[in-house]
Amino acid sequence: MAGGLRGHFSVHLTRSREELREDVTRNQPQAVVLNLEHWRLTDVESLHQDFPHLPIVCTHRVPDEDMWMAALAAGASDVCPTNDVGNVLTSVLRSTARSAVA
Repeated sequence: MAGGLRGHFSVHLTRSREELREDVTRNQPQAVVLNLEHWRLTDVESLHQDFPHLPIVCTHRVPDEDMWMAALAAGASDVCPTNDVGNVLTSVLRSTARSAVA
């Protein structure tokens, strides 16, 4: 996923919640992409509470409607299949455009 997005965005990989928060605070990204196989919905919720205008696009190998609804309720702007870089890219662009208008 990171390799597919690097041609369009500056990509930073993090390995912990603390590192993610530090990177978001320091780099002020236009969006965050989180893989739900490695991050919990409580992480999405907490990140959204602390950075309410930051679009959070989640990915999962096999997302389903229940996961999508739960992620949206937690503050994500979308959930996309992990292997669909084009869909993730479209979602990030759509989310950042909405964020810019708000």
